[in-house]
Amino acid sequence: MNEKAKGRLIDGLLLAMIIVPFLLAITLRVLYKPAEEGITISGALVYLEIPLPLQPLLVTEAMVNSWAVVIALFGASLFLTRNLKLRPESKRQIIAEWVVEKVNGLVAQNMGEKFMPFAPYIAAILGLSAASSLSSLLGLYPPTADISVIAGWAIITFTLITHYKLKSGVGSYIKGFFEPIPFFAPLNIIGEVATPVSMSFRHYGNVMSGTVIATLICAALQGLSKSLLGWLPGALGNVPFLQIGLPAVLSLYFDLFSGCMQAFIFAMLTMLFIAQADPAAE
Repeated sequence: MNEKAKGRLIDGLLLAMIIVPFLLAITLRVLYKPAEEGITISGALVYLEIPLPLQPLLVTEAMVNSWAVVIALFGASLFLTRNLKLRPESKRQIIAEWVVEKVNGLVAQNMGEKFMPFAPYIAAILGLSAASSLSSLLGLYPPTADISVIAGWAIITFTLITHYKLKSGVGSYIKGFFEPIPFFAPLNIIGEVATPVSMSFRHYGNVMSGTVIATLICAALQGLSKSLLGWLPGALGNVPFLQIGLPAVLSLYFDLFSGCMQAFIFAMLTMLFIAQADPAAE
């Protein structure tokens, strides 16, 4: 096999690595999703329950879809960064360099040059969050609509924030809870714990609310279409004409614009909180 054919084979395998996880996730959803009548708004499906001593481990749709997003992003990263040259000779390398340049610029502007090693972490948050929200365009349950997924990201960020706060010493960290006066200690502790909670619910709430609103409007349009156009003869009376067009426009906002915006906001909060936790920033 010559180099050209070998390169095409590798590219094909990497593209399959991007597409196949989503196809498998869609297949699982079709096989496990029960028949529904009317409006049904529920959480992620439970595919498997593994018994454990304390409590069973639930393999949910959100977990499976999260892994599909992770594998797809990993495949996309390998595809874009394969055969890098000193001077870009392919569109994929130009795209990869553009992504790296934008993320580096974002980190440098909001965190400073000292925190440039955080660029891969911020890029991962942006990619995971945006791709997870956009997976709803494929008919999948978006992982960002599951609070446990977002809470996991927020806990990682909170751990990094605490790490930088502890750099000034454990004593100084504990002393900060009693400032400006000891009476404020309970409020300061609540404020500290509120950071990951607020980050989680802000992201989760915006994505989940969009899903609920779009579902309700779609169902309302179906009923309105039947009421206004149900007099049409034959099968035409059962066609929900009013559902044509508007749900797609709503999807553009709730899935595309809002999903990407929430990913950006979560990444911005992560950068600002970590940078402000550094003792050198005081």
